[in-house]
Amino acid sequence: MKILIVDDDQEILELLEIYIKNEGHEPLMAMNGKEALMKLRTNPDVALVILDIMMPEMTGTEVVKEVRKDSNIPIMFLTAKAGAMDEIQGLITGADDYVTKPFNPLAVMARVKALLRRSQTGGTVQNAPEVLDIGPLTINKDSHEVKTADGQEVNLTALEFGILYLLASHPNRVFSADDIFERVWQQEAAVSAKTVMVHVSHLRDKLEEATDGNQVVQTVWGVGYKIEVL
Repeated sequence: MKILIVDDDQEILELLEIYIKNEGHEPLMAMNGKEALMKLRTNPDVALVILDIMMPEMTGTEVVKEVRKDSNIPIMFLTAKAGAMDEIQGLITGADDYVTKPFNPLAVMARVKALLRRSQTGGTVQNAPEVLDIGPLTINKDSHEVKTADGQEVNLTALEFGILYLLASHPNRVFSADDIFERVWQQEAAVSAKTVMVHVSHLRDKLEEATDGNQVVQTVWGVGYKIEVL
């Protein structure tokens, strides 16, 4: 798979290039945001983007906003910033994961593998029905499509689809943030509540917009999230 690395630090580019090649993938490199967007336009088969936030020409957050206009490609931020608010802001912008510098390249590659796996499977549960009809929505596990009763497609990221399919596969069951993180992100839960909260918020907004305000995903305060079916 093609993986685009975007950073204005040549040493970081070269380091990640080595590890990506060792995993059998094809690295592409860019040193600023504008160059990154050009690489994405000329390489539509890029499977994942590793993206620095603080760069000349165009910041990483600006790049994500442009990419998210027409693509749900997995994006992982690399940044020297640290702290809970920075992580939440990165996810709100539209990134799927977040790693702070300095980083262990093996840990970065483990996250890359997880993102690629989720983008291919949607983070869905095993042995669940291929198609689910939940309220006003039809959810297709095989094609990763979500459609409303009138045939409108709801455009979700792989993580958002994974959360929706997990909840829809277990109607009326409440999943905690840790449960969702471990099942959808396929990683051991660690400070996951705020990450899940942001993605659920994005998912809820998209579903409510597509279904005229229908609250498909419900919050059980202090416990977690569910899809209720009467």
